[in-house]
Amino acid sequence: MAEKSDKSPQDRGTTTISDTVVAKTAGIAAREVSGVHALGGAASQMIGAVRKRVGGGTDVTQGVSVEVGQTQAAVEMSIEVDYGEQIHKVAQHVRQRVVQRVETMTGLEVVEVDITVTDVYVEGEDSQQSQQSQQSQQGQQSQEQGRSLR
Repeated sequence: MAEKSDKSPQDRGTTTISDTVVAKTAGIAAREVSGVHALGGAASQMIGAVRKRVGGGTDVTQGVSVEVGQTQAAVEMSIEVDYGEQIHKVAQHVRQRVVQRVETMTGLEVVEVDITVTDVYVEGEDSQQSQQSQQSQQGQQSQEQGRSLR
């Protein structure tokens, strides 16, 4: 018959929480805050849009980077805030939500959440920019076709 161990359950192994888990948790938490339009800068948002179009889904870690130790985590993120929102208050709410979610879900102490506000989202701006981009691409294609015909 096996003897019972005197060790407590905490002393019977280790748990390692990966950077990806913390980054996903932080990204989802930030998106829960009212006034956050998107995470990441323009380049990472374009990559995310391409990924979404080809069926890759949304990358919840977009715009989020983390450092994870044995008992602590640090988070850096970039956000785009909706126009009309108080940017400093949105950032404060994001910071509070990220700390609360990461600490509750992982048991890690969040020592810092650094936030960079990369842009302000103005409704209708995306459609205007995409129309201008499409018109520019069509113009370039017409010029290229004209050149090849000559």
